[in-house]
Amino acid sequence: MTKLSVNINKIATLRNARGKNNPDVIQVAQDCERFGAQGITVHPRPDERHIRYADVRELKKVVQTELNIEGNPQESFIKLVLETQPKQVTLVPDAPDAITSNAGWDTIKHEDFLTEIISIFKEKGIRTSIFVDAEEKFIEGAKKVGTDRIEFYTEFYAVNYPKNPTEALEPYHRCAVLANEFGLGINAGHDLDLNNLSYLQNNIPNLLEVSIGHALICDALYYGLENTIQLYLRALRNVNKN
Repeated sequence: MTKLSVNINKIATLRNARGKNNPDVIQVAQDCERFGAQGITVHPRPDERHIRYADVRELKKVVQTELNIEGNPQESFIKLVLETQPKQVTLVPDAPDAITSNAGWDTIKHEDFLTEIISIFKEKGIRTSIFVDAEEKFIEGAKKVGTDRIEFYTEFYAVNYPKNPTEALEPYHRCAVLANEFGLGINAGHDLDLNNLSYLQNNIPNLLEVSIGHALICDALYYGLENTIQLYLRALRNVNKN
């Protein structure tokens, strides 16, 4: 089954709004695992406006499933990843002032840079994934730079899913087939929710992991965190019913 990794950045945003430790980010991560999540994702940014570097260090001590650290591989980020040794690092080309991730890597333009950074992490036994748009040329580039996995940037899919699910999914399916041929693992994330998740999971061959934060935390305001995680897990098990 496709694994669910819960991105807890929004929990940290809420905590930081009051400057204390409520909600407790570390406790929430442990609760997510207890409720069934198979991974915890964090995306620390240089200004630490949500997840802080100190949070990542504490999470490494307690996460029992899979810790996935996302971010732009600047010097401070690289040092943090090498220090904490997560199971997976996901490289995302977001600008420091970006509200959220808004594009995948141009794996052709940045081939040399990505090859160098990925080799640093892989030398330490850290699985690497890179954020990419659903275009064949970028999948071909991902193979060249030596990454273990790609993570599809799924905003295009999510935005267009209500209008035409088949057309929205088509480039992702096409690129997934190519990634499978290259032996690349496939993750996905961005704007996935309870409405569009099952269809994606059913139609992306060998989808290994989804990383979901904003929608899941919003749903938890209504349904509660434990029930929400169960709903997302159920959506990932909803094979061939959409």
